[in-house]
This record gives sequence, C-alpha cells and structure tokens, in this order.
Amino acid sequence: MKVRKAVIPAAGLGTRFLPATKSIPKEMLPIVDKPTIQYIVEEVIASGIEDVLIITGRNKGSIEEHFDRAIELEQNLEKNNKEELLEEIKNISKMINIHTVRQKNPLGLGHAIYCAKSFVGDEPFAVLLGDDVVDSKKPCLKQMLEIFEEYNGSILGVQPVEWENVNKYGIVSGNKISDNVYAVSDLIEKPDRNSAPTNIAILGRYIITPEIFEILENTKAGVGGEIQLTDGLKELCNAEEVYAYVFEGRRYDVGSKIGFLEATVDYALKRDDLKGSFKKYLKSINLE
Repeated sequence: MKVRKAVIPAAGLGTRFLPATKSIPKEMLPIVDKPTIQYIVEEVIASGIEDVLIITGRNKGSIEEHFDRAIELEQNLEKNNKEELLEEIKNISKMINIHTVRQKNPLGLGHAIYCAKSFVGDEPFAVLLGDDVVDSKKPCLKQMLEIFEEYNGSILGVQPVEWENVNKYGIVSGNKISDNVYAVSDLIEKPDRNSAPTNIAILGRYIITPEIFEILENTKAGVGGEIQLTDGLKELCNAEEVYAYVFEGRRYDVGSKIGFLEATVDYALKRDDLKGSFKKYLKSINLE
C-alpha cells in the first residue's frame, strides 16, 4: 500500500531554547531564513507525500499561519516590485495540503502520534520529527519509502551515534539483513551506556503501519512519565516485522543548541548569496 500521509509532531514546549520559545514555537526558529519546520515539510514534498498533519499545542498558531496565505504581505511585496520574494511567499501556501490537530495535554510522543489516528485511518503513514533535519542528495523519507516498498513493514530511520549519547535516543537491536537494513528484535528508550544493546539510534524518521494506534491506546507512561512511541513500537515488533534502515545523509539535531548552530552554519555555506562573505567572516574569527 502506498504511503500517502505524513505526521509532524510539533507540540513540544521547546524548553532547551528558552527564553526564545516562550513566545515562538521552536519549530519556527529559522535556519538562516527558513523556519525549521519548512525544511521538514519540503522533505515530505520531495518524497511524494500528498498530505501532512502537524500535531500542535498551545501557542503554536504561527505554524499554521506560516503555511497559510498572507494577503497583506503579498500586496506589499507586489506594490514594491519584490517579485522574487512575492513568488517565494506565495509558494509556501501552495506547497502541500496542511492539516493540524492540537495535542491538548503534553503526554509524550506516543500520545502525539495517537492524536493522528483519525487523519491516518487504516493505512501506513510517515512520521518526521521536527528536531531532526537531514541534508541528503536523496530525501531521507524518500529513501525510507523505497525500503518500505521492498519490505512492506514499519521502517525506523536510524544511524549510529556515539556510545556516550545512547541515553538520548531510542536504541534498536536486531539482525542485519542487508548493508543498511536490520530486522528489529528489540527497542529500548534512552538506555544508559551499560545497558544499551547497540549504538544504533532512531533519529526522527519513521514509516509505521496503522496497527500502532491500538497499541498506543493501551501503552502506559514510560520514561519521563510520558507515553513513549518507542514503547509502542517495541510492542509492534511482537506482532509484525519491523525494520531499521540506516539512512544516508547528514542529520542535524536542531533541538539542541549545538546542532542548531551547526545546521545554520552549514546551510548558510550552501547558499550562493551568502557563502562568499560568510566564509570570509569565519576565517577572520580569532578562535583562541
């Protein structure tokens, strides 16, 4: 069955970026001049997905507004003959079919995904976390969709992480069945280094079968007192085959300050209008 829908959870409080996120959703913080969530939506579009559901929370209205038309702004740009900017702004509202639903209580990622049940229905769907931006020649989600078509089961996007960082992620273990694919036998949410079976971490990209919803409905709160998606996926492993795919690309943890800064620098250096002067500035910095 073709994957036609994607879900982007964006209900988190963004506490790691306070005080900025007191009034600005962390998903709207710009990498150069584009909100983080727009990079995620563009990956969805480039992968051929037709509809996106964004799971929002309180004070997240600017996300929905960003993907809506801005008539007054368009009129101002047209009046001032800023045609290139005008076209760019118009294209944002035409990108894709955007839907939203509010997660009324901050009960964890598993609960956020459960909020998508009515939108998804009885078909497989993609999940992309806004904290993970992936720069790759072939969109990360498109890579995973190709693996889904081959194996016809839930796919977890993974990469190896440093052993000292395994306590930050859901960690998978399983049998390697091809160069980049594992048949998952177990998942552990944020284990300490001594109990982690591998350093293969789930990094913000999933394709999940709809059977997950019945499981999440009955999943109890886990690490952090929240309903963890990893716990639901662990249960799903007992009912059907689940696979982990080591995707290609440079992944940025833009939910951390360092990852956000790294992404900002790297994406700026990819811009023809910025890289010359920005490189000159970086070379001039005295780092001592």
